Amino acid sequence: MGNQIKVGVIGSAVLAPRHPKNMSLEESMHAVTHAALRDAGIGIEDIDGIVVASCDQLDGRAIAIMMASGSVGGVGRDLLSTPSSAEHAFVLGALRVRSGMYRTQLVVSWNAMETDDIIDTQRLGTDPYFHRALPLDDLSSHALQANALEAKVPGLREAAVTVTETNRRHGSMAYPDYSPAPRERVQIEGGKMLRWPLTEGMVSAPVLGLVAMVLASDDWIAEHKDKNLKTAWVHGMGWATETGFLGDRDLSTLPSLRAATEQAYRESGTDLAKPDFDLAEVADATPYQQLVALEGLGLCPRERWTQATASGQFSKEGETPVNLSGGALSFNPVFCSGLMRIAEAANQTRGCAGAHQRAVVRKAVAHGASGFAMQYNTVVVFGREPMETAQ
Repeated sequence: MGNQIKVGVIGSAVLAPRHPKNMSLEESMHAVTHAALRDAGIGIEDIDGIVVASCDQLDGRAIAIMMASGSVGGVGRDLLSTPSSAEHAFVLGALRVRSGMYRTQLVVSWNAMETDDIIDTQRLGTDPYFHRALPLDDLSSHALQANALEAKVPGLREAAVTVTETNRRHGSMAYPDYSPAPRERVQIEGGKMLRWPLTEGMVSAPVLGLVAMVLASDDWIAEHKDKNLKTAWVHGMGWATETGFLGDRDLSTLPSLRAATEQAYRESGTDLAKPDFDLAEVADATPYQQLVALEGLGLCPRERWTQATASGQFSKEGETPVNLSGGALSFNPVFCSGLMRIAEAANQTRGCAGAHQRAVVRKAVAHGASGFAMQYNTVVVFGREPMETAQ
């Protein structure tokens, strides 16, 4: 990162209203925003700008940012919105701080449940001549990806079931109130077939969830050292996109993730051949996604997927714990799931992850994926110390 302005995460919050019908979406936004500010020990008056990520289709309204601006503190304050993905909002917020034009940023995203049918909404957003006729939605595209991977990697289904089982176990410890999905192997492997080869037990239903994060520059953090801020420093970021037409892609590979990884690792000084992370939070809308993400991040080649999962390498007690939060396989606010992975990795680095905190986290990697069959990929590397003093 050279002499660039350094960016740190100083606060974050995740909100999953226990009784969604008793709290409006606007009230939920206000609550998660102020929870993140309290975590940072600051007020909204300390925020220079806000980046919001929202999806009009899932929100069930046009230009959702207009409704959200007041709830997140955007009145009279610089506000930027992105509809592509929640993880892109984090990248935008960090880049705004790096630019020197802002010293603090608030990043907020949510997954609303305002529409009658999320799947129908996703289908209406696809190409009307090819994809809509399939019909294509998130689950269908994830199933196509899983099929492509199973065709290339023998015994992969066994590894996928183990990943689900492990993440559900993590989720029951991290968020026991919000992890009702089946955790027993027989329930995961069996049950109703949704889209081959994905069973009802191998995915989690979409839920209402919100995420907020507070970012600040190194000079702002230095000026407020009296607050004893717990900080996760951004060591590197990378993002890339696959082509939009599924017929032009080999769904068993993910070159955009490798490109994003190389960018983030180069910036952070991480060796792609041997990444030195204490843990990872990665996209896992399906267990197959987690496995292909681990390959793209250089954490496990596909030749070792079955062996590594069976040995418990990615469990809480393993060599490289993955998704100690339980991931989306335990709690799945679809649109903001990527920002949740980033927030969880940052919290682990800050030492603020609560019941699922790992004892020592010096360096962590977060990965968010969005779109059909992981079209968008974003990688963020966090360190406990700023780059110039990081080991």
